[in-house]
Amino acid sequence: MNSDFDPTALRPIHTAADFRLLPDRAELVTLPHTDLWQRTYYGFRNDNAPMLVTETDRPYFSFTVRTEADTRHRFDQCGIAVYLDSDNWLKASVEHGGKDGVPLLGSVVTNAGWSDWATCPVTPGTRVMWYRLSRRGQDFRLEASEDGRAFRQLRICRLLAAAGTIPFGVYACSPEDSSFRAVFTDFVLTECLWAAHDGQPPDPEI
Repeated sequence: MNSDFDPTALRPIHTAADFRLLPDRAELVTLPHTDLWQRTYYGFRNDNAPMLVTETDRPYFSFTVRTEADTRHRFDQCGIAVYLDSDNWLKASVEHGGKDGVPLLGSVVTNAGWSDWATCPVTPGTRVMWYRLSRRGQDFRLEASEDGRAFRQLRICRLLAAAGTIPFGVYACSPEDSSFRAVFTDFVLTECLWAAHDGQPPDPEI
């Protein structure tokens, strides 16, 4: 498996203000008050972020995409996602800054209805970001790049419910009263670019 990805094969999950699927790109316009989050710390649950996804049963693959979004409002975000159901999913995105306006490159993993959140700084004014999602069974690696060449690891994680076929793709959302257009291009689906671990062997089963 080593191929460019056809965006017209994507299908929507949740409602967007508008979306278009073209041979060279996908576009999505967010609705206000849309997000993905489950319980942890804040206590609230949001499960309505618009997504464009496809499915695969391949246990090993990598998926890369370029995202561009003119986000302007607090918490606006645009990125990549795996969505099994409302209680089991992961996402990575640049989120428009909160109180201080500083954008964050972040990722969220949700297992059994509980979300976490990991963040790192990103260049202020960032509108373009490449993401790479790699799968090895139930384990995933999320990476990001500002130039599409040098990728940095955001996290390695496990989705406990990710057995067999999984829906994956792109998403954008506006948790507060805003809306923006997200553009997704340079889709590539390849063999897994996340090499098997060659360091310390696994602990023996007890």
